Amino acid sequence: MIKSNNVSLAEIAMTLGVSKTLVSMVLNGKGDENGISRKTQERVMESAKNMNYKPNQFARGLSIGRSNTIGLVVSDISNPFYSRMARSVEDAISESGYNLMICSSDESEKKEMKLLEMLVNKQVDGIILSSTINSTEHIKNLMNEHFPFVLIDRAYNNIETNTVVVNNRSGAKEAVEHIINNGHKRIAALIISPAHISTQVDRLEGYRDALKKYSIPLNQYYQKVIPRGEIYKTLYSLLVEWKSDSMMPTALFVANNQLAIGCLEAIRNNGLLIPRDISLVSFDDIDLFRLYSPPITSVIQPINAIARNAVEILFENIKTNENSESLPKKHKCLETNIVIRNSVLKLA
Repeated sequence: MIKSNNVSLAEIAMTLGVSKTLVSMVLNGKGDENGISRKTQERVMESAKNMNYKPNQFARGLSIGRSNTIGLVVSDISNPFYSRMARSVEDAISESGYNLMICSSDESEKKEMKLLEMLVNKQVDGIILSSTINSTEHIKNLMNEHFPFVLIDRAYNNIETNTVVVNNRSGAKEAVEHIINNGHKRIAALIISPAHISTQVDRLEGYRDALKKYSIPLNQYYQKVIPRGEIYKTLYSLLVEWKSDSMMPTALFVANNQLAIGCLEAIRNNGLLIPRDISLVSFDDIDLFRLYSPPITSVIQPINAIARNAVEILFENIKTNENSESLPKKHKCLETNIVIRNSVLKLA
């Protein structure tokens, strides 16, 4: 969690017998302009020091003005999706004279918390966040302090806040329907850990929706969570297992471009060919899929639109942060597109 202070302004004020407002003005360097005597300012500063007061950086950042800096926290900057997102966000904020501080949590909840604390302590004006954390305590802390932020890519269903996402469920359903319409029934779905992330949950649901629509029975044997740190090893072993059990699916739907890259290598090293031996469709499109032979059918996310919407919502919150409680939370859900290439074999 983002920790609160042990000593509050109210406690310092009570110790000195003055108002909390007076203490706040002194500690924020506004004593002189508000006519507070030098002697009183010195008493406040000395008391704060003796009581080991550490300023609430959320509130202080809002009170002393803006830094013209936005923090962007993504889950994995090595993922082409997030590197392109970072570029799009940077382009969008630079038009307004803002700078961007880019951070990568590497899908680590602990690292994400440290990054959020760092950004707040550096008094960024707002944060755009693709969160890895399973709980919502960090989100509630930001909301309680009226700190401007927008969630992108990943959302929380149990809390109302500003979000910009895509319709992952619909996009996945469309992708799997494309596979089904080419005659496939043994279709496996691969998602990447951590499995609680909304994108992976929704894409798996889209896969299930498509099978249900076409009355294809769900088979747990074909629904796998692939550990992020062992993508290739796990995929290679999975293909070996499917072959040895005579349960090789005819097609794979993979819910992440990193998984798709791992599939390309694991399929090749198992002596299989796409699409002759196994078909492949990826959620997320990257340049490699267009250039690969055969080119890989993929679901495309509108990255520029995600970035523009997130920045627009964030700036609106920054401009009105003092009254942010009254601002309605905005939830933007953008549609995806599927680009059909040559990685799905049409069965008789």
